[in-house]
Amino acid sequence: MSERNEHSKGGVYSVKGKEFNRDSRYIETRIVAEPREGTDDYPVEPHRYRLVAAYACPWANRAIIVRDLLGLDQVISMGNPGPTHDEDSWTFDLDPGGVDPVLGIAKLKEAYERRFPGYDRGITVPAIVDETTGEVVTNNFPQITEDFYVEWKQFHKADAPNLWPDELRDEMDDVMQRIYTEVNNGVYRCGFAGSQEAYDAAYDRLWTAMDWLEERLAERRYLMGEQITEADVRLFTTLVRFDPVYHGHFKCNRNKLTEMPNLWGYARDLFQTPGFGDNVDFEQIKAHYYVVHTDLNPLSIVPKGPDLANWRSEHGRG
Repeated sequence: MSERNEHSKGGVYSVKGKEFNRDSRYIETRIVAEPREGTDDYPVEPHRYRLVAAYACPWANRAIIVRDLLGLDQVISMGNPGPTHDEDSWTFDLDPGGVDPVLGIAKLKEAYERRFPGYDRGITVPAIVDETTGEVVTNNFPQITEDFYVEWKQFHKADAPNLWPDELRDEMDDVMQRIYTEVNNGVYRCGFAGSQEAYDAAYDRLWTAMDWLEERLAERRYLMGEQITEADVRLFTTLVRFDPVYHGHFKCNRNKLTEMPNLWGYARDLFQTPGFGDNVDFEQIKAHYYVVHTDLNPLSIVPKGPDLANWRSEHGRG
């Protein structure tokens, strides 16, 4: 998901005097094991779909991590746009000739337009594209990762984690909802506040949630207990961007992540788990926020810091 791209395509990014309001209208088509009659469901089919996901984007980063954790890299290909984009679309700057080698397109917008001519909402990542037609299937980021677990289960690797444990589902839904509204989206509410009053309210909401998480993680290794779940993936992609971007760029600066012992240990624990840290690219993350958000950073100067070597230090969460 690109906040700037959403703004240019009709989403609200900040309105003077008001709080940031995310355009959450996504393509609700799903890829399922048993397509339902009377719907536009697509069937689960190995080697048919391409996940288009930028490492820079926290929402796309979720899908990259879950695909890796479950071993779906063997059946779903992946294309990675560059960290920056124009007002029109995410682009494949990292590929030879600036063209995705499988889809044969320079802009992700082309896949959206093939299915929905004149598509007038944000050209967002993650998106799943049908390789057989070149058409976008879905960009509904929370549904994508849930379906990776539930609908693609027959293709999971043998030691794939149970990211959606049935016995924890109700509590986990509540935890993930609070993380989404107060933390994942909360940092943007701070960064794109349209007034001092909106910023102050957003800041207070964010830090109330961060303190709640710090307290929760004092008593358990992961958010839901002793095993990694989808909830951890959803929080991790915000935490890993906190000190490099959100602390300064979005003015979420009460303190750094490194100054919260439980959250900092937890974040490093996940970072050092295969599938998490090896799918983080700090240089792309910083380039995206500091270059694309010219209204917040008009000269597009990318800061050299912070020193991120400490992500590999002992976390003490075993």
